[in-house]
Amino acid sequence: MNHNSSPRPLPVWRAPGMPALLVLTAAGFGGFAALLPVAPLWAVQGGANEAGAGLVNGVLLLVTVMTQPFVPRLLNRLGTGRVLAAALALLGIPPLLFLFSDHLGWVLLLSALRGIGFGILTVAGSTVVANLVPRAQHGAAIGAYGAAIAVPQVILIPAGPLLADSVGFWAVFALGTLPILGISSAPRLARVLREQEAARALLPPTGAIPTVNGNRAGRRQLVSSLVRPMMLLSGVTLAGGAVITFAPQMSSSPALTAGALALLTLSAAVTRWGVGGLADRHGAKPFLWPLVLLTVIGLVLAAIAVQDPNATAIALFLAGMTLVGIAYGGLQNLTLLLSLAAVERKQYGTASAVWNIGFDMGTAVGSVLIGTLAAGLSFPPALLVAAAISLLTLPLAFARGPQSDKVRGKRDRV
Repeated sequence: MNHNSSPRPLPVWRAPGMPALLVLTAAGFGGFAALLPVAPLWAVQGGANEAGAGLVNGVLLLVTVMTQPFVPRLLNRLGTGRVLAAALALLGIPPLLFLFSDHLGWVLLLSALRGIGFGILTVAGSTVVANLVPRAQHGAAIGAYGAAIAVPQVILIPAGPLLADSVGFWAVFALGTLPILGISSAPRLARVLREQEAARALLPPTGAIPTVNGNRAGRRQLVSSLVRPMMLLSGVTLAGGAVITFAPQMSSSPALTAGALALLTLSAAVTRWGVGGLADRHGAKPFLWPLVLLTVIGLVLAAIAVQDPNATAIALFLAGMTLVGIAYGGLQNLTLLLSLAAVERKQYGTASAVWNIGFDMGTAVGSVLIGTLAAGLSFPPALLVAAAISLLTLPLAFARGPQSDKVRGKRDRV
């Protein structure tokens, strides 16, 4: 008896092009993660206060957001391989230049250059992962892609401040050059994408893909479809940006800082990986509102934990950072899945750009806003403000989008 003779699809991490993408992504985000909590500390060593330290990652991500809308056009004009190689060079070369000065102006200039590279890498990476696998596997593929982002963060975000304190800032800046190692994967990835595009061109049109018209109503529908996940994402990345940037300054112990950042990044990695397959089967919507609430609870616990600058409440701080990490990883996966589900294949670049703008806009606002509030008040009320902003996104978790949140693989099979 032959119940079903169709071949089982490859695991997403073995799909053509995915290994090259995962290596390239891990290298690019590894270098980025190493400097995320350390570049602000370098500026503090040069005399910057909390507000100046917050500007370091704020400028990085502001330039990132300004770059991201142009990436789909760059990909179409110059090709994926060239664009990704340039992004990795812009991320990997500036860390060495930090050694010349710890003056805030110099740190901000190099952060802006890194922001251009990061803006390109983020949009190109999530566009590529959507094109490498069919829609039915988008959740799992985004989970694998997210793991390639998160695993280096698990290691390097906590290790960065410890290395800077025990070995020296130069060691962290050396780790910041990791993106250069990923450049060799860019041509291999571009070749797979060209082969897949050529194969799709030979297939007859199915007529099964919903399209968004180019008229004004169609554009409004597209914007409406993408704004909801973008705002949900911004709420949790504001929280993540705040606690990652300022954990070394909020905590009374370098060891506690390392442990808290390790728990945050590890929980984010596990959740981002695991929730993808669940969303492929059950849809994204059932998981959205619990993750928003976890963000709020985690920030409140962290605010309580850091009330005494000289004696952080260890258990509360670790619990708060873990809860923020779970929400941080889960909502990254789910909101990207919602964004891709709302558009047809040729608009993946646009969906990726909007999603990444939401990610980095939230992170930048978290870094600058919390730094400014902490400089004028202290960290506990600043974290409570971040919790309130995250809570404001809760209604979006219940809103019904223009398309079903449940993603099935009946479209874009190839």
